[in-house]
Amino acid sequence: MSENGKKKSIGILGGMGPLATADLFRRIVELTDAKSDNDHIRIFIDNNTRIPDRTAAILSGGEDPLPHMTESLQKLVLAGADFIVMPCNTAHFFLPRLKAKSPVPFLSILDATAEAASRRFPGQTAAILATRGTIRTGLYQDALEERHLPYMIPDDAEQEALMQVIYDGVKAGNSPEIYGEGFSRVLSSMRERGADYFILGCTELPVAAQAVRPDVPLLDPTEELAKAAIRYAGYSIR
Repeated sequence: MSENGKKKSIGILGGMGPLATADLFRRIVELTDAKSDNDHIRIFIDNNTRIPDRTAAILSGGEDPLPHMTESLQKLVLAGADFIVMPCNTAHFFLPRLKAKSPVPFLSILDATAEAASRRFPGQTAAILATRGTIRTGLYQDALEERHLPYMIPDDAEQEALMQVIYDGVKAGNSPEIYGEGFSRVLSSMRERGADYFILGCTELPVAAQAVRPDVPLLDPTEELAKAAIRYAGYSIR
């Protein structure tokens, strides 16, 4: 619930990537308990596709995305956003630096997901599916460890297959026929290694999962962030 019962507007710092941004917006709209247009939350979106690749910046000295992210933040605040969400898991590596520049709060997709995991899958082992950048920085590992939740990460072959799903599949706009088999192989492999449920820790992966519809327990960070944003804005979930 927002402070003092006041309704708040949401700023989506997007473009990382565009489909993931659209997916979060759709989730917020679908999950808000609203009976008419006027019952929905005011949302500002900056689909800033100029933000440099976050994984490249973290792993191989690519261009720092923070200046472009800061520009988006400033535009969203000027537009009237009361708080900010980012539908990109890897971008949360830069969140501490970005929050230092922000006059409004951020909600973390990592915290929203870890809290949901502790409620829904207590004592079970999570498989963290994410980009190399997210895995290498330990973003989800740290969030789960803070809540004493067991987890596993992809091995080298599984990680390579996931990167193909994310970059050559969803980000490239290809159909599930191109990436679906590889995605399913990763899920089967990690299931055999002991995964009880799967955290879709890259915002392209919920898009892939909606298309492939795998028969395994999934935890969707995009959905959890949408729910957290709805509550923080002072609205109810459908």
